[in-house]
Amino acid sequence: MLNNKKEEVYEIGIFSKKVGLSIDTLRYYEKETLIIPKRNEINRRVYDDKDVHWIEFIKRLKQTGMPIKKMKEYAVLRYQGEHTVTARFDLLNTQHELLIQRREEINQNLDFLMDKMTIYQQMIDDEKRNR
Repeated sequence: MLNNKKEEVYEIGIFSKKVGLSIDTLRYYEKETLIIPKRNEINRRVYDDKDVHWIEFIKRLKQTGMPIKKMKEYAVLRYQGEHTVTARFDLLNTQHELLIQRREEINQNLDFLMDKMTIYQQMIDDEKRNR
């Protein structure tokens, strides 16, 4: 059985609300070739559900701290097709390694702060006992 359901498309205002990004941000992403929207018959940008998922992915990459330059590199590879999967994997793997390194640094900083706080807590407790 064929699925005759026409894919829903969104103009930029609706799409902006749907993905939680401003129109200016979407235009910036387009300028940076992070996203390449399709155009309708009157040359307006239109987006579909694949674009929604792609924007969510871009937002997540941003949360990982991936530089815009690397996100652009990833986007170019994505738009080139499946034969770029290895290169995309390598970009994600590099970011993964950077996150692991950052996590280790954060853990070291947390340990440092906890050690200092423990010393202060002991000083506070000693002061209370000596009153």
